[in-house]
Amino acid sequence: MRTLLRTPMSERPAFERTESEERVTEATGPKIARVLDLTLRIGELLLASGEAAEDVEAAMLGVSHALGLDRCEPQVTFTLIAITYQPSLVEPPITSTRVVRRRGSDYTRLASVYRLVADITSEKVGVEEAYGRLAEIRRNRHPYPTWVLSLATGALAGAATMLVGGKADAQAWLVLLCAFVASVIGDRLAWLISTRGLPEFYQFVVAATPAAGLGVGLTLIGSDLRGSVVITGGLYALLPGRALVAAVADGLTGFYITAAARLLEVLYLVVGIVLGVTLVLYIGVNFGASLHPEQTFAQQSAPLIQLPASLALTLCFAILLQTSRQVLPVVTLLGGVGWTTFAVLRQAGISAIVATAVAATLIGLFGQLASRYRYASSLPYVTAALGSLLPGSVIYLGLLSFTQNEPIPGLLSVIRAAALALALAVGVNLGGELARLFLKIPGSGPKQTRGAAKRTRGF
Repeated sequence: MRTLLRTPMSERPAFERTESEERVTEATGPKIARVLDLTLRIGELLLASGEAAEDVEAAMLGVSHALGLDRCEPQVTFTLIAITYQPSLVEPPITSTRVVRRRGSDYTRLASVYRLVADITSEKVGVEEAYGRLAEIRRNRHPYPTWVLSLATGALAGAATMLVGGKADAQAWLVLLCAFVASVIGDRLAWLISTRGLPEFYQFVVAATPAAGLGVGLTLIGSDLRGSVVITGGLYALLPGRALVAAVADGLTGFYITAAARLLEVLYLVVGIVLGVTLVLYIGVNFGASLHPEQTFAQQSAPLIQLPASLALTLCFAILLQTSRQVLPVVTLLGGVGWTTFAVLRQAGISAIVATAVAATLIGLFGQLASRYRYASSLPYVTAALGSLLPGSVIYLGLLSFTQNEPIPGLLSVIRAAALALALAVGVNLGGELARLFLKIPGSGPKQTRGAAKRTRGF
């Protein structure tokens, strides 16, 4: 379906349908409207779950074609999806639209939608049965209860402290406990204000405050515990890696409006985190808190500590994204592969940006292979595996430099964090494209090839 998306409608090949396939082209208007509505509802669930715009359009095109509507043109933006059906050259087109108002991170529901799309495109499910399964998918509850998500948030922050601290002594375990408690408190506070209808921006501001406050408090009371590591661990639990990967993927595939909107969403969320942490750091520095940036990073590589920490961080991140229990082992292993690649390249003297890009490319490649094997989305396999590579430490160093009246080092740290984030997203997309470039399209004939991309020279 990606090949068809890149082909103008007038040049798309005619399909030979099986005898058992339901004919909709000769049906009445209400029948066509029902197929279009089903296609839009499926696209809405995919887009709301964070799927890339091109994949959403490909799924919509596959569903509409399988149900008998050949001359369809789907269109996806950040908040609006539409599909147009052209009955013939002499009849007016039929267009249906749907607005996406709510988004969530439920990869179990995303996998269920992909299974439904696979059954529809293989002609195993008709329109009415597809409606019933779609309603059941919407009714299904999340696989993990709220208290498990709160514990996973705290455990993620604790694992991040071990990852960046690189120690396993008694002090490191106390730092882990502090980060765990602070992140759980921040998660509960964010949930509380979300029930009052406050936007997500303020939820991130509130969620970032407890970890920063506890880190500054440990420094003010003269504790030997590393407050900087506590703050850094709290940042890892908040960084919007899912939205960043989707934004860059949309930009690289030519969906610039959707990519710009998603990048703006990422910017607002990061500004909320920055605002919450910076306010606490500014107050702490004015009260005499002496935060040492060199405490944040491990002085030397500690694979026996950092590798298990990266695996635990990936597992907790996958739980927060409501990933299916059957997928958790694969995702956790993939996160360990990514971190090991990054650590080996860093030990070899490769720059952090290049090492991050290579590790993310491997994650994107293996994630795409796993998703093709299961005929599912690659997001559940890729997004959580990137957790240990997110630039939480670099962002903290930039914020601390700004609060200590050191704008130049702070600006350099922010630029470096942006470069690392871009390397992550581009690497994941490159890995997925490599898989699509060299692998045969599932279910395609021997003559079907990858569709040509648009060629420009920048003007």
